[in-house]
Amino acid sequence: MYERIGIIGSGAMGRGIAQLFATAGREVKLYDSRVEAIGQALEFNEKLLRRSLEKGKLTQDQFDAIMGRMRAASRLEDLADCDLVIEAIVENLDAKQTLFRNLEAILPADAVLATNTSSLSVTKIASGCQRPERVAGFHFFNPVPLMKIVEVVRATRTDPAIIDKLCKLAEQAGHFPAVTPDTPGFLVNHAGRAYGTEALRIQSEGIASVEQVDRILRDMAGFRMGPFELFDLTGLDVSHAVMESIFGQFYDDPRYTPSYLAAQRVAAGLLGRKSDGLGFYRYEDGKQATPEDPAPVPVEIDRPFWLDSQETGLRAKVQALLEKAGATLESDPQPSDEAICLITPLGYDASSVIADKGLPPERTLALETLGHFDKRRVLMRQPALQPALEAQARWALGIDGVPVEVINDSPGFIVQRIIASIVNLGCEIAQRGIAAPATIDRAIQLALGYPKGPLAFGEHYGTRNVLNILQGMQHCYEEPRYRPSPWLRRRVQLNLSLHQPDQVESA
Repeated sequence: MYERIGIIGSGAMGRGIAQLFATAGREVKLYDSRVEAIGQALEFNEKLLRRSLEKGKLTQDQFDAIMGRMRAASRLEDLADCDLVIEAIVENLDAKQTLFRNLEAILPADAVLATNTSSLSVTKIASGCQRPERVAGFHFFNPVPLMKIVEVVRATRTDPAIIDKLCKLAEQAGHFPAVTPDTPGFLVNHAGRAYGTEALRIQSEGIASVEQVDRILRDMAGFRMGPFELFDLTGLDVSHAVMESIFGQFYDDPRYTPSYLAAQRVAAGLLGRKSDGLGFYRYEDGKQATPEDPAPVPVEIDRPFWLDSQETGLRAKVQALLEKAGATLESDPQPSDEAICLITPLGYDASSVIADKGLPPERTLALETLGHFDKRRVLMRQPALQPALEAQARWALGIDGVPVEVINDSPGFIVQRIIASIVNLGCEIAQRGIAAPATIDRAIQLALGYPKGPLAFGEHYGTRNVLNILQGMQHCYEEPRYRPSPWLRRRVQLNLSLHQPDQVESA
């Protein structure tokens, strides 16, 4: 099954795919319209494999065998004996259609044509072929040998048997095949829109700085990189192009609305690490120049505190901090006339809760309750808050040395709105039948490095909490961007797991 594989395009993706399948025991022919690029790609792969040899991860015989299975193809016609050809050329529909039409005249009738496209419709690529049923998507992630996932994309007319064989090939090469229909962004790029897009929205509203957003999401939600660090790593031009593409392909669905801030920064050439180290951060000698956490300023605490939450664990933690800082936590249902009031909204901003509960705005600020409370804490001010009382709250809640961030008023803080957006989009992907719940979670963890998959995030933080956050944000913004997915709403109403599939009518 697919013993001879042709690969067209010898850039980072093409050479990575070549190394992957040569290592898995397949004969690989690498073609590029620039002949010198083929030699460069094979030389690059040899250096990588030689490092593995030197570290003892490969034997000399294994190294020689892998290198012997990778060969250059100087002409397209040299691929005539391949039973699978994977293209990894420029992301241009006309170029890919022309290439596939040329290959149809060269390859056997049963050979499979696979595209590594990340954003174009596989169905449209196949529409230029005489036999569209033999065309499929086979989308890898960079670096290919290390990213143990490939999206196997079923175009509208793809033969199902081809999908099965591509999945088996991927598994034999050690990669998880995430099967998905031909929808905008497939699975990974679709689900990934929630993280960075919502972070850009937060920054555009002046809720928090770039550094604050990244610190909060790393420490409180467990992400390896904050969204702005990630933009700088991948290149904002690449990320913004994907945002715009998916937004357009979903006919301007508000869920996917890109940010004008990203467009401006791309126009200014502030792309990240690759643009002379200028992005959301500066980079000097390849290292991120990140400002340190601001040191807490000691202040005298001359008021008691009041907390609106009766959740035992939270109250105990807050009370312990206040006692250590020399303050008290009131226990009455209503705050005294002197108390600094702490509220704990889900989805709503502080201003809305203050107005709804009739609390004194000059003495009230919000405390984030989602995420790792012992790694970083977040307070949310609102325009009427007295600065002196903000300073007292910040000092008291950070008395144990845990950093305390103060952000501006926002429906859903930062962790809440990012996590809820990720969960909601994962639920919508499940609702549309793009992938099974387990596939969604595993694919996103493998491809994007999230600490949990979207649906697992929902289970971890509480599905009802996530639904409440989305409903609160939708109420505050009055935008369909935050409308809860039916998949989420129904499972909360029926007290079911987000991994519970819809019932399928038996034959």
